[in-house]
Amino acid sequence: MTDFLFRGTAPALVTPFTDDDRIDEYALRRLVDRQIDGGVEALVVLGTTGENATIWPAERHRIVDIVLEHTNGRVPVIIGTGNNSTSESIVFSKEAATQGADGLLVVGPYYNKPTQNGFFAHVAAIADATDCPIIIYNVPGRTSFNITSETSLRLAEEIPTVVGVKEASGDLGQISNILAHRPDHLAVYAGDDEFALPLICLGADGVVSVISNVLPDLFSEMIRTGLAGDFDEARELHFRLLPAMRACFFETNPIPVKMMLAEMGQIEPHLRLPLVPMEDANRQRTIDAFAGLVEEKVAG
Repeated sequence: MTDFLFRGTAPALVTPFTDDDRIDEYALRRLVDRQIDGGVEALVVLGTTGENATIWPAERHRIVDIVLEHTNGRVPVIIGTGNNSTSESIVFSKEAATQGADGLLVVGPYYNKPTQNGFFAHVAAIADATDCPIIIYNVPGRTSFNITSETSLRLAEEIPTVVGVKEASGDLGQISNILAHRPDHLAVYAGDDEFALPLICLGADGVVSVISNVLPDLFSEMIRTGLAGDFDEARELHFRLLPAMRACFFETNPIPVKMMLAEMGQIEPHLRLPLVPMEDANRQRTIDAFAGLVEEKVAG
């Protein structure tokens, strides 16, 4: 079997903040342990769920240092280094590689809305600057820019360090095209928790997950069971988790998942503007969706 960066579940880690808006280093280390103890196969740091767009460069460096040091090789660590500036993405990518990252997550540039050739050139420039493995990240709901299956396949075929794609387009036809025609070295990961098991049935290799922040044990068990081909058990877990998976998007991610972690006493209930705390009605709906799934006591 091809030696991918990981096969299974990689939580897109939230970034915990203190009440005075600093990085909560203690909570970050605790989150890393909780995920690894829960059975995940990798960690993704400074992705969308990590509020990467509001993290300052010096904070980025410190977060990467903490996670790499605390993980200590227990699982691969993949760092989100892409944004809408190619030159800045190169700086972030080289720095993460120098710090010891196992891989880079490169999102499609937002706001600029490049052409497909423009995105290819963006990734090629990053790949020219570092030998670190790259997972491209397609999330048009965030970027207003879709990376087509043709572009994903071209990147994998022409740039050896492109070893994975995180697909959050929700376009089953597009993702199926990638799975049907990918080279052997290209891993395909679901970018939406609800799509993870259906895509594994089609041959995908795992998921970069939001819900794993709260339920690493149950969710990673579902993914491992599906990858092992036990679809009856995996399907049972999928439907058990489905209300909670959907609740993670009652409001903009990561608002619901950070609210749940705060209710469980894992982090402080702090988001960075322009994100704001969850509305009361959605907060209760989210807590109800997780009822019976979390071990920690959650207040109603």
